[in-house]
Amino acid sequence: MESGFAMTILIFLGAAIVMAPLVKRLGLSSVIGYIVGGIIIGPFVLKLTGKETDNIMHTTEFGVVMLLFLVGLELEPKKFWAMRRKIMGLGLSQMLITIALLFTIFYFSGWRVDQALTVAICFAMSSTAIVLQTLREKHLFKTSAGEASFSTLLFQDIAVIPILAILPIIARYNPPEEQTAVTLLLQKLPEWLQPFSVLFGVAILILLGRYVFVPFLRFVSKSNLNELLTAASLFLVIGVSELMITAGLSPALGAFIAGLMLANSEFRHELESQVDPFKGLLLAVFFVSVGASVNFYVIEKDPLFIFSTVVVVLAVKFAVLIGIGKFFKFSMDQNFLYAFALSQVGEFAFVLLNYSSKLYLVSPELNDQLMAVTAITMCITPILLIINDRFIDPRFSVKSEDHTDLGIPENLEPRKIIIIGFGHFGSTVGRLLRANKVRATVLDHDSDRVKLLRSYGFKVYYGDATRLPILRTAGAEEAEILVLCLDDPEDNKFIAEMAKKNFPQLKIYVRAKNRLDAYSFLNNGIDNIYRETLGTAVDMAVDVLHATGMRKYTARRMGKRFEMIDKASVRKLAREQLKEEMIFTTREALQRESELLSYDSISVENSEWIDIDGEINDEQDKT
Repeated sequence: MESGFAMTILIFLGAAIVMAPLVKRLGLSSVIGYIVGGIIIGPFVLKLTGKETDNIMHTTEFGVVMLLFLVGLELEPKKFWAMRRKIMGLGLSQMLITIALLFTIFYFSGWRVDQALTVAICFAMSSTAIVLQTLREKHLFKTSAGEASFSTLLFQDIAVIPILAILPIIARYNPPEEQTAVTLLLQKLPEWLQPFSVLFGVAILILLGRYVFVPFLRFVSKSNLNELLTAASLFLVIGVSELMITAGLSPALGAFIAGLMLANSEFRHELESQVDPFKGLLLAVFFVSVGASVNFYVIEKDPLFIFSTVVVVLAVKFAVLIGIGKFFKFSMDQNFLYAFALSQVGEFAFVLLNYSSKLYLVSPELNDQLMAVTAITMCITPILLIINDRFIDPRFSVKSEDHTDLGIPENLEPRKIIIIGFGHFGSTVGRLLRANKVRATVLDHDSDRVKLLRSYGFKVYYGDATRLPILRTAGAEEAEILVLCLDDPEDNKFIAEMAKKNFPQLKIYVRAKNRLDAYSFLNNGIDNIYRETLGTAVDMAVDVLHATGMRKYTARRMGKRFEMIDKASVRKLAREQLKEEMIFTTREALQRESELLSYDSISVENSEWIDIDGEINDEQDKT
């Protein structure tokens, strides 16, 4: 890497690291911090960016690709299919109405027909990166406005393909091969089929997802090396993007479809945890580069034209989105959120405007001005969302709304349960829950076992639960119950401590190998402990008692009593362990158990019950 490029990257990262925490302390979106940081280090203020800004922006646009890949992973094909009408309804109406209104304004302002149409198409796009990142930060992704925003953005990403094919037709110009953005596939298709090339790309990705991606990840997972899974995750995302670019299609759309195809695979959560850090880093630098790309020298030459265009574009898009929201019967607070979120011009406009300039649809001078307009609208969006949060949304105060507006159920299960480990112990728990129609998300680190269980309809995912990102992507922040069933007691202890620290709402149920493990869990504040040897050992003793001549009912009753006594003694011994009196209290407990069992043998016929430290009573045993 050349030192100039390395130094520029260092400056961009420094701006992101310094500015994001500052604006977060003010209660603002991190996107504002990144953009302001870019403006500060840009050519108009500190002049630290050098000549590498454009290269960095193109490189970090890959963060948008990763963002769409993660969105696809979270969506799942069934939910995507349920949204199809909204994607077409919201997206198509927004694009057509916005293009028509902007074209009319630009045409009557004296622009050429082809120029007005081109710029209207470019400005109809919104920023996938800014909108989705802001919705994620504010936990608004699953609101009606959030789902509608995603549907609209997804349609726009799909629309990029026919737009790239249509622009040369508008220009009546066939650019040389090295200049066109549509390379291999679009050139070989008949002209009337070129706008539909996206269908071919989607079909190819569906086949790859089903027959190549998952077997490939299973092969890599057998190594049990996390660094190889990281490499495999990046390989998939980058490979799909490059494949789509080679075919002349949108890399962001390709990444989304790839994520969608893997959403039902066992590697869903593992892929999320591997890709998410890279996505966040690249998006941060991308937003910084957006701020650095704001050319204040161009703005200074004709501020009236640029800022009037900014106001017109924002006003038209806002009005169109408000109208669409009313037509689809959004509540007022959701409608305003939807309109403010999508009123800016998106990052794809940079690509489309540059391509239009190569087609001689816009002059280089106008291209620079339109790029400034695009960057300014992107910078304004977080501020508009703050205005909405602080002044508009409180007036309507409608926070709870119907999340099923897009046909997606808000929550399929009444309680969210995560089971860690699906071996002999965990599978018993999972099977019993499933038999009673209680669904749970399961994480296991054995790819063969995961594959087998998924073939039987279990909702199992591959992942190392000792890593916090895996727990988070598995839904630990929203879950209510965590069941730890791993063979390694140290892993269970580690995960339990991590979960208590990071997800305090979780009720933890944990498997313990023996008494010593149980003492450790109890002393760490975990009450729901299940020793794997206790139940089977008691069952064996009950059968032996029955073999000696004792009645089966009496033997089971004695076994139940012993099990309850043993559990009570463990709780007492756990407290005593902290006082370093293990040997004495163990002997004392054994003597106590012997005396109690002797008493049981006398009183069992009379159904008398024993209360041990208030922990065993008639109601417990009846249960």
